[in-house]
Amino acid sequence: MRYRTTSLAVAGGLLLAAAGAVLLPTTAQAAAGCQVTYTTNDWTSGPGQGGFTGNLTIKNLGDAVSSWTLGFAFPGGQQLTQGWSANWTQSGANVTATSMSYNGSLATGASTSIGFNGSWTGSNPKPAAFTLNGVTCNGTTTSSPSPSASTSSSPSPSTSTPPQTTAPKLKVSGNKLVTSSGATYRLIGVNRSGGEFACIQGNGIWDGPMDQASINAMRTWKVRTVRVPLNEECWLGTADVQAAYGGANYQNAVKAYVNLLVASGITPIVEMHWNYGQYTGPSAGCSDVKATCQKPMPDAQYAPSFWTGVANAFKGNDAVIFDLFNEPYPERATGSASTGWACWRDGGTCPGITYQVAGFQSLVNAVRATGATNVIMVGGLAYSNDLTQWLQYKPTDPQNNLAAFAHIYNFNSCANTSCYDSQLAPVAQQVPLSLTEIGENDCAHGFVDTLMNWADAHGVGYLGWTWNAWNCSSGPSLISDYNGTPTAFGQGIKDHFAAVSS
Repeated sequence: MRYRTTSLAVAGGLLLAAAGAVLLPTTAQAAAGCQVTYTTNDWTSGPGQGGFTGNLTIKNLGDAVSSWTLGFAFPGGQQLTQGWSANWTQSGANVTATSMSYNGSLATGASTSIGFNGSWTGSNPKPAAFTLNGVTCNGTTTSSPSPSASTSSSPSPSTSTPPQTTAPKLKVSGNKLVTSSGATYRLIGVNRSGGEFACIQGNGIWDGPMDQASINAMRTWKVRTVRVPLNEECWLGTADVQAAYGGANYQNAVKAYVNLLVASGITPIVEMHWNYGQYTGPSAGCSDVKATCQKPMPDAQYAPSFWTGVANAFKGNDAVIFDLFNEPYPERATGSASTGWACWRDGGTCPGITYQVAGFQSLVNAVRATGATNVIMVGGLAYSNDLTQWLQYKPTDPQNNLAAFAHIYNFNSCANTSCYDSQLAPVAQQVPLSLTEIGENDCAHGFVDTLMNWADAHGVGYLGWTWNAWNCSSGPSLISDYNGTPTAFGQGIKDHFAAVSS
């Protein structure tokens, strides 16, 4: 979406797991012991208050465990705001972090790192003690009886905590996305805006809650895909971004949310929405560089580094999809469709664009150079509304794992079934196609109803813009609150999801 230009007041997103039973070790242990290293990076946000990032390294000194629960207490009234690499909860001063599926197994002597962001008032003293699976972490080991010899009747984790179905690994097969078992998988869901603008405008990392409760609300709509727009400079931590909202802090927040989506059975699409580089040519809108006026193409200065970093963060997890750039419009700058498509693929010095352009072939190359095999999505011209020469200029992908996307709104040039048949259908016959932004600016749903019916008939996926509690008159907003109460526009999409999604 290109016309949302101002940030909104940020509601603190608390990325914490829903409260539940504390997990116990899942294997019998004759010896237990642990060591925890705790460091913080603090900053001041006002007189006597501020925020901090806490980084913890957990080292298992006892027998191997297949899952773990870390416990500690904040001594100064600090509050968690978001966490990563663990399921975090806080009750009063007491904090609990339980292992994820990928880092629960710790052999003797093995370590894992987790972290969180928090706030403090007055001071930020460090916790006095830590426990791992109920054992105090003092750098020594102790012997304990096997749970099988205990008289405790507590249920095992396998009976008290049901397994979570995670999002499937995906790949391209012909013109379909398929799972590891070969089942066709269509992307049906929503966009979750905020991470593309709040950080660079100094208003936090997200816009609204990015926690388990908000994801659960999405699931009541049968959402199975969430597109997460990102900001290039915030990920890289350039000088334009406040340190609290950029670099490692931003990256860790993105990783935590993406991992939470996957663990909740929802396919994440991570997408570069706003990028560096000033553009003042045709359709520029304005000369601002901080997530207000979109540029016609990614920049060669930072975009390859952004995608190298994102690909390294999520490679090995093929449940995550990469969307290389939101809404290209190089033809407006270069003066014609042919020069626009050439700039789109090849980048470099493009007529009318004063900065060096990263063409999509170079960004595909950057992703694949990391070893990442994730599905990559690329849009077209005219703010991703024109796919007429997409197949002709399609970048080369050594993984053959490339998909197309388009954005369709009622005010676009291609906004009727005749155009869909002539411009979108030929692409959908050759590669997987998803409409990763759909919407209308009248807060109704007649337009998207017709569009979704066409997409269903052609095996095309679609994602509504946007799962943000904004005034529907300022743009297509699906919800009026983060409990999932639909706007009039959102009601049409929710009803359609109920009929076609699972």
